[in-house]
Amino acid sequence: MIDVDALRSRIESLAAKDDPDAGASGDAVADLVRALNTGTVRSASPDDSGTWTAHAWVKQGILLGFRIGRIVDYSTANFPFYDKHTYPVKPVQKSDGVRLVPGGSAVRTGSYLAPGVVGMPPMYVNVGAYVDEGTMIDSHALVGSCAQIGKRVHLSAAAQIGGVLEPVNATPVIIEDDVFVGGQAGVYEGCVVRTGAVIAAGVQLTSSTRLYDAVDGEIITADEEGTLTVPENAVVVSGSRPLETDFGTAHGLSLYTPIIIKYRDGSTDAATALEDALR
Repeated sequence: MIDVDALRSRIESLAAKDDPDAGASGDAVADLVRALNTGTVRSASPDDSGTWTAHAWVKQGILLGFRIGRIVDYSTANFPFYDKHTYPVKPVQKSDGVRLVPGGSAVRTGSYLAPGVVGMPPMYVNVGAYVDEGTMIDSHALVGSCAQIGKRVHLSAAAQIGGVLEPVNATPVIIEDDVFVGGQAGVYEGCVVRTGAVIAAGVQLTSSTRLYDAVDGEIITADEEGTLTVPENAVVVSGSRPLETDFGTAHGLSLYTPIIIKYRDGSTDAATALEDALR
């Protein structure tokens, strides 16, 4: 069992140095990677109230791994690959209970895939990410660095879940349990998508996005911490609003905006259900 407090102290001490000892740093990064691979350590976690906290020291450790890493050759026949030796491909075993369908997917070490996760090719999971039980990562989908994905989430084809390594105290992208993210949707830095929400195909969300709630008649913006929160069970679709300037009015211009069109109900559940047979 890893001593998380001791590992944190080691990483914080080494990361603060301009020229950290290579041996000590390598050992600390290796211990962190093992803890991330098993889900023992996460880059962010929720408290009992559902408030998420970023663990800056975990990001410091990941960045330390990039600092000390040397480029090595991971190539196979006809497929050249060169990357830092600290972050090779994650060693996934059959006993992990993860289904990785052949066809060009990659999972970087230092990420966690829980039992029941399904990866359809080609998809990518970056270092520091956490993907919980029963989630499907569809073709061309990305789970970015340190992104936190809940249980039974469906990331549809070409969905992009952004990564956040810097600044180290920034909360990474959070997708909570039972969320559906539609095809080519993008959820990027500073966003928390609460349980049961539906992000329709093509919707784009960042911390600077204004989210219009057409049900409750309010505009949702980022909080004082810079986090945009999509409410529980919200169904978010792509919309537009007029560009209210003389030029915009004269030319009939409008701006993209996401809209909460309703809150999840039985018909939504049926439309977003993923057949058990696919798992």
